[in-house]
Amino acid sequence: MKRRFLAGILAGMAICCTVAGCGKKAAEPVDNKAEEAVEEKEEKKTEEAKTEESKIYGDPIDDVYRTTYEIFVYSFYDSDGDGIGDLQGVIDKLDYINDGDPNTNDDLGCNQIWLMPICPSTTYHKYDVTDYCNVDPEYGTLDDYKKLVEEAHKRGIRVINDTVMNHSSSQHTWFKEATEYLKSLPEGAEPNAEECPYIDYYHFSKEPQSGYEQVPGADWYYECQFWSEMPDLNLDSEAVQKEFADIAKFWIDLGCDGFRMDAVTQFTTDDITMSTEQLSKFVDAVKAINPDAYIVGEAWTASGGYAKYYASGIDSLFDFDFSGSEGIISKCAKGKADPVRYVQAQIDEDELYASYNENYINAPFYTNHDMARSAGYYTGKKAKDGVKVSGALNLLMSGNAFIYYGEELGMKGSGKDENKRAPMQWAAEGTEGMTKGPSGMDSLKMSYGSLEEQKDDPDSIYNYYKKAIHIRNGFPAIARGKCTILEGLSGDRNVVWIKDGTDKVPEGTKGAKVLIAFNNGDEPAEIDLSKDQGADGYRNLATTLVTGEEDITLEGDILTVPSFGIAILTDES
Repeated sequence: MKRRFLAGILAGMAICCTVAGCGKKAAEPVDNKAEEAVEEKEEKKTEEAKTEESKIYGDPIDDVYRTTYEIFVYSFYDSDGDGIGDLQGVIDKLDYINDGDPNTNDDLGCNQIWLMPICPSTTYHKYDVTDYCNVDPEYGTLDDYKKLVEEAHKRGIRVINDTVMNHSSSQHTWFKEATEYLKSLPEGAEPNAEECPYIDYYHFSKEPQSGYEQVPGADWYYECQFWSEMPDLNLDSEAVQKEFADIAKFWIDLGCDGFRMDAVTQFTTDDITMSTEQLSKFVDAVKAINPDAYIVGEAWTASGGYAKYYASGIDSLFDFDFSGSEGIISKCAKGKADPVRYVQAQIDEDELYASYNENYINAPFYTNHDMARSAGYYTGKKAKDGVKVSGALNLLMSGNAFIYYGEELGMKGSGKDENKRAPMQWAAEGTEGMTKGPSGMDSLKMSYGSLEEQKDDPDSIYNYYKKAIHIRNGFPAIARGKCTILEGLSGDRNVVWIKDGTDKVPEGTKGAKVLIAFNNGDEPAEIDLSKDQGADGYRNLATTLVTGEEDITLEGDILTVPSFGIAILTDES
């Protein structure tokens, strides 16, 4: 802002000097070539600054601490004009996610993608799988998948598949053969797995129970806690366990880097111990195939509940305490929660999760395909600021941070599930590549515009997100560090903390330890760094994130952070 103001003064001075110096003579003709040269020079400087900012300290570290982009293929990008997204569409947009060149800042900078279910299914969302070792024809072929993985790996992007192990489709061969066998049984006869092995793949009962449906044409019932067309699998069955070990090997052999496990709390209904043991069987099988494969689980409950699933040996579990409209991130961004709580909750979780698995990797996320999109959480003049800073708070957390596609554009969508899975807003409706979205989706009006409208606007949500991701990549401490609050510098509306990741990176790595300051108050926070010894040496203002025009400044020991500002300081002593 100061630079723009100064530029205006200088321009005004130049005009005044020209008028004063010419007297009664006519004004000299403008030297267009000189002006063009100046403009070209300024553009070059801007591009150089962008490149420097994108790189921050160096190339992202290739380990398990990543930034993952969740893709609903159906609504992402349509490569063949049928209105439905496909794997080739994902390939076409890989450079948007990460172009593989750390010297550019044209890409988001995410280095892992999570593909929501891609296997053949009867539904648009594809969480009812009919064939675990194939690609739904709407999305393409296995060759398309192999090409996607190959192209992703060229760019340093890992690929993880959504894996639905809790239930299959009612149209899966396993279930169809099991139910046909039950219907063929004589009156009073008991099923025999030697006659039909698939009878043990599911939970069948002669008596109706909660969460069970009757087998059509038979006096038998089957468990289906989610939906009648999603029969629950019997994960205690060794045969089922082997099926999923084989399924994992199938995809790993194609280049898949890991799995997102759906609904792990439901593996055995209302039994954490059994569900954890069943999850452990799969984790062990995957790690035996590829020890570096990454596995993250969805355990939709509070941290005290999902922490227990870390005993399975799983790498990560989604951090639901911070997510959604009532999570810690949203409350902090709305000013309803003390920002100290945002950091203290991370410290408390670290102790809790490590008590079950000392090698755990947290999986922070803000929204996903089952939640209302975050742009709808905020109203009023500072709504856009809330969307921005909440995204940053997710990306400042340690672990493998997840971003749901379109959140970087401030897409909206709430109510029915279809609305939460709307077409990615590349450009105006009808533009090449735009999808039609799920059938039954309401007409949605986006508040912040498409990528095409945002990409050249320095104040856009897109450019804010992009910078936040590049900062996360450039400072290894952010994704890997343990938090220590500097209480002498923190207050009701600001928090200052150290993130130390020196034990996770090679000695001498730049950015392995940083000081972060965040202000969620309405007024600027003036922080005297000399008042806490923990801040000694941190006098290099390495980078900043601001939602408005006010800059963050560091003058001697005084750090001034505007409303919703985030400062990253390093110790260069």
